[in-house]
This record gives sequence, C-alpha cells and structure tokens, in this order.
Amino acid sequence: MTPLDERLNEILPILTSERFRTNKGLGNEVPFYAFDYPPEDELHLRNHIRFVVDQLGKMKPVTRVAHVHLFMVLLEILDSEDSYEDIVDVQRRKGSEVALKRAKGLMDPQYVADYIVRKWPVADHDVYLVEGVGSAYPLMRTHNLLNNLQPLLGQTPLVLFFPGKYDGQSLRLFGCLDDKPYYRAFRLVG
Repeated sequence: MTPLDERLNEILPILTSERFRTNKGLGNEVPFYAFDYPPEDELHLRNHIRFVVDQLGKMKPVTRVAHVHLFMVLLEILDSEDSYEDIVDVQRRKGSEVALKRAKGLMDPQYVADYIVRKWPVADHDVYLVEGVGSAYPLMRTHNLLNNLQPLLGQTPLVLFFPGKYDGQSLRLFGCLDDKPYYRAFRLVG
C-alpha cells in the first residue's frame, strides 16, 4: 500500500467521526480542511472521492455531502451567463491568452462562492468536499474562493482536495508554483 493510499484510507473514518461532525477541538476556528496530494495521482484521488461520497450516503446517520467539482462549477457559470460559446470563439479568433483574460473577468470569487452556496445550500449539507481546483487554475485561485466561502458556510466543514502541497499555512498548487498564498486550514490527514 502506498503512502497516499494509507492517507486516503483515513478520510472516511475522519469524516464520520463525532469530532469532525461537531467541530470539536477547533477552538472557534473555521472548520476548513485541506487534503494535499501529488498532482500525478489526480485520477486515483477522484475515484476515491467518489467512493467516499457513496459511503457517506449509505452510513447512519447519513452525511449530506455537497460534492463540488470547482472546474465544472466554473463551466456551469460560463454556460449560465451565455459566455461559454463566446469564450471558445474568442480563443479561436484571438488566442488562449485573450480568452483566459475574458473568462477570468467573469470569475469573481465572491460570485463563485455565492453560486456554490445557492446550488448546494448550507442548511441541506453537512460537509462540502471540493475537488477540481487544479483544473480550475488559472481561472480561480483556491485561496480567494475559500476566503469568500468562509462567511457563507459558517460552521459547516469543508474539505479541499488540493493537487500540490499544503504546509498548514500556504497552498502551493502542483507543488511547483512560486507564489504560495497564505491560507489557514487544518490538514485533514497528516
């Protein structure tokens, strides 16, 4: 068993623990957690997240999961704003840089956070599992989204599955990007 598999096997027991469900031991901190992993293990992680979501839905008490794939959310937003086809057309005509700039202009982190909470209302969910942040880069920076989700989620736990490195203070996407934006979350699994 690989070290990643060992860490993945700890996720379900943590998410179903009374300590996690009641936010015990957090000292009034926001219950946001990060699970970092090597980006090359993305497909393995996706399969495991599906397994975890399925198991949480079968357990007693049932855990109501908001399973958020950030990149898919961004595509939904572009599509709902009738901007997706426009962005594709801009990319064909003017190139990827211009298309990216246009798309990023539509991706306000507060708007995306509001969209997530509208689609998955806090009152109807016990935990938010967020993946797809590597695919969403550079349209959305993870720390900006999390900062905007904090006041909306209150004491509802969020677990961010992060392809890169998280050292307890900064997120380093893909483990190689030079900027390391500060973000304070708990490590889900050491």
